[in-house]
Amino acid sequence: MDSLSQIVLGGALAAAVAPAGHRRAALLAGAALGTLPDLDSFVMLPLGLDPVAMMTWHRGPSHSLLVLLPLAFLVWAGFRALGGRVAESPGRWFAAIALALVTHPILDAFTVYGTQLWWPIPVSPAMWSSLFIIDPLYTLPLLVACVLAWSWREREAARKALVVGLALSTAYIGWSLTAKWLVDRQAERTLATMGLQEAPRFSVPMPFNTLLWRVVVMTPDGFLEGERSLVADSGPMVFRKYSSDTESLARVGEFPAVQRLLWFNHAFVKAEVRDRQLVLSDLRMGAEPDYTFRFVVAERDGVGWREIPPKQISWPWEASRRLSQMWNRIWEAPPAPEADGAATQAAR
Repeated sequence: MDSLSQIVLGGALAAAVAPAGHRRAALLAGAALGTLPDLDSFVMLPLGLDPVAMMTWHRGPSHSLLVLLPLAFLVWAGFRALGGRVAESPGRWFAAIALALVTHPILDAFTVYGTQLWWPIPVSPAMWSSLFIIDPLYTLPLLVACVLAWSWREREAARKALVVGLALSTAYIGWSLTAKWLVDRQAERTLATMGLQEAPRFSVPMPFNTLLWRVVVMTPDGFLEGERSLVADSGPMVFRKYSSDTESLARVGEFPAVQRLLWFNHAFVKAEVRDRQLVLSDLRMGAEPDYTFRFVVAERDGVGWREIPPKQISWPWEASRRLSQMWNRIWEAPPAPEADGAATQAAR
């Protein structure tokens, strides 16, 4: 999630469990600890890593529960040894420190990016993908709670505001999981009629909301993409079919950067050739034809491919137009497909 969400989540949790007289200090400490794991990006900058490594090591060791829990103990023990507030109420402060740290990667795991909760155990990153990376409806209750708690300080109303803010934000996560289940259920029904019920797929909310969802389904020669509005849509989903150069992708599958990328994003990749270069786009973030992460990983070498240092590229896309279309799509269902419609055509 975005930094503001992590700051207010860490601050709200720490202030809710710390003693009332320590509330402001806990808000500041929780905010700092809540954003601490994301500082790994700054640590990696001087290391000269290629963009694939930068992407796939972010949310790595600094987001591992196996790292953060011992770190919480070390931070707590260090401040307890110094005396002061932590020594006055060690139990509550340990809970405040631990919660502010470990909830950061857990919240991140609800997005689609990929969070390595169990590093260094080599399991695929968690991408529960029920929240967009920025979602005001999740963040706002926590932000209001932190502001009220800072103003009301030791008053009982401050604790109640924090509890309500945390309850509302947690309930919103629960709603996002319910919405995802509804979308996945309808996608599975539609794909079953197309013989693709076992195809790898993912669903993810579109930017800033949980009412409009995007579903991507991998096929042997490319992928399908469709949207589902929980407000406007009814009946089977409609998918559009897109091609991917799966043959070239298979030929570069032994390249370390490609292996790393496919492991990180669960192989949700589009491959295409541009100017004799092989470009891999991460299908999880963006929508056809615009994606956040695109990497050149190889160049033509006769009839084959030559490995090159990965480089990230982008090309222009009309963000304002796409966001406007997304907003309208929440409230308006697409035109009904013809008898030989998109959903049927995509299965061929």
